Amino acid sequence: MRLAIPDPKSLLERWRKFYGQFAAWTRERMPKGLYARALIIIIAPMVLLQSVLTFVFLERHWETVTRRLSTATVQNIAMLIDIYKSYPQGKDSQTLIKLANDDLGLRVKIVPNDELPQTRSRPFFDLLDRTLSDEITRQIGKPFWIDTVGTSNLVDIRIKLDNAVMHVLARRSQTYASNSQIFLLWMLGTSLVLLTVAILFLRNQIKPILRLAEAAESLGKGRPTPPDFRPRGAREVRQAAQAFIEMRDRIERHVEQRTTMLAGVSHDLRTVLTRFKLQLAMFEESPELDAMRADVDEMQAMLEDYVAFAKGASGEEIVRTDISEILTEVRNQAHGKSDIRIDVGDAPLVVPLRRHAFKRAVANLVNNAVRFADHVAVSAGREDGSLVVEVEDDGPGIPENERDQVFRPFYRLDDARNQDAKSTGLGLAIARDIARIHGGDIALSESRLGGLRAVLKVPV
Repeated sequence: MRLAIPDPKSLLERWRKFYGQFAAWTRERMPKGLYARALIIIIAPMVLLQSVLTFVFLERHWETVTRRLSTATVQNIAMLIDIYKSYPQGKDSQTLIKLANDDLGLRVKIVPNDELPQTRSRPFFDLLDRTLSDEITRQIGKPFWIDTVGTSNLVDIRIKLDNAVMHVLARRSQTYASNSQIFLLWMLGTSLVLLTVAILFLRNQIKPILRLAEAAESLGKGRPTPPDFRPRGAREVRQAAQAFIEMRDRIERHVEQRTTMLAGVSHDLRTVLTRFKLQLAMFEESPELDAMRADVDEMQAMLEDYVAFAKGASGEEIVRTDISEILTEVRNQAHGKSDIRIDVGDAPLVVPLRRHAFKRAVANLVNNAVRFADHVAVSAGREDGSLVVEVEDDGPGIPENERDQVFRPFYRLDDARNQDAKSTGLGLAIARDIARIHGGDIALSESRLGGLRAVLKVPV
C-alpha cells in the first residue's frame, strides 16, 4: 500500500487560503483607531518580554531555588534519622528534638507504633510536593507522607521508620522559594509605571493628529476649522498641519476671488438686462413685445442659475436650521400643481447648515419632481449621524444608466422628460454641489411611487 503524497501546489494554495482567512479575521477584530493601535504596538512587546522573562528566569530560578532548599531540608531530616538509628536516645528522644529545633529549625516528634495517613492527591501546582517527594525518595528511601497544601507557613513531613513515625514540621521558607512574589511585584509595578508614562506621552503625540483630522473633517463638511487649531506635536505632524493650513488658505482665496469676479459679472449683466426691461416698457403692447419680455425673464433666470452654480454656497455662514420649516417653505414656493406631502417625524429636526443654500438644494430637487410628476413625497430624518432628505415622485423617472449623467452641468434628458419644460440643466448640478459643500452627496434610485427617488444625505 503506497502512501499518497500531497501535491506541493495544493499545500501552498491551502496555506494561502488559511493565511488569507486568518488575516481577514485579524483585521476585523483589530482596533481601527490610531491611539488603540499604537497602544497595542507598545503593550504587546512589553507583555511578550515580561512573559519570556517570567518563564526563562522566574520559572527556572523558582524551581532551582526550591529544589536546593528542599534538598537541604531532606538532608537534615536524613541526618536526624541516622542519629536516631545510630545513637541511643533518651526518653521521648528529647535530645534529638532539641537538636533539631535549636540547630536545624525543625520541629520533630517521634511517635512509636504509628502509621502514615492515607496518600493524598497532589495539588495542581505541585512543584514543592514533587521536589520534596523526589528528594525523600532519593536520599531517605523510606515510606513517607507530606502535606504542602494550605496557607500554613509550615510543611508537614512524616517518615515511616522501623517501629515509629518521625513527624517533622519545617517552615515553608526552608523548603520553598517563597520570595518569588517580590520579583513579580517589582516586575508588574515597573511595567505599570512604564505603561503609564508611555500612554501619557503617546496621548500627547496622538492628540495633534486627532486635531488635524477634526480640522480636515470640518473643512470637508464646509465648516470653519477650530479657532485654536495650529501646528503641534512631532515634526512630521507639524509639517502635515502646516500643509493643511496652506491648502485651506489657497482654497479660501480661490473661492473668494471667484465669488468677487462672479459678483462683478452678475452686476454688469443685471444692469444690461434692467436696461432691456426699461426699453421694452417704453414700447406699445404687442404679442412680439410679450415674447421679448419672456426672453428677457428667461435670460435673467438663466443668469441667476449660472451664477449660483459657479458661486456655490461657501460664503454663507452655518446656522442651526429647522428642517421642517425649510420643507414647508419649499412646498409653498414650489412651481407646479403637484400634490406635495411632507413627513419629518414627531421629534424636532434642527441641525447646523447653510440655511439658504440647503433650502435651494431641496427646492431644486422638489421643483425637478414637481415639473414631471403629479404626486411628490418629501421626508426628512436622522440616520447614522447624518441628515437624510428623500424626495420621491410618480413621474417618468430616469434610466439607471443616466442617473450619474444628470448631475453634469447643462445635461438634460429631453427624451425621457417633458420637452416643453424650460430648464437650464443646472438644477441637479447645483443641488449636488451644495450637498458636497456640506460634506454629503445626492443619490438617485427608483421610487416606491414608481418615479424617481432622490436622497440628499449630509453629515451633521
